[in-house]
Amino acid sequence: MKLLLILVVEVVSPTTAAADYRAKHTEYAVLNIPEYWIVDPIQSLVTICTLRDGAYDDRVFQGNELLVSPTFSELNLTATQVLAAER
Repeated sequence: MKLLLILVVEVVSPTTAAADYRAKHTEYAVLNIPEYWIVDPIQSLVTICTLRDGAYDDRVFQGNELLVSPTFSELNLTATQVLAAER
């Protein structure tokens, strides 16, 4: 049985910021994960990373900007809503 991951969400903490923004690009590209999100409550940003030709294109959202997700095109969330989600 092969597991298919279409989305990974990383939540940034002060101790994982470097890995979340740099190393994960390489790791997830090797796994061929089409999209991953970096939710950064420290900087109040949501970054959507989309795999294209073996590398990720990043798009950063903040405040009341609607997130644009190629994988979930009908999604209707803002960066603020994602960042305000309870644990």
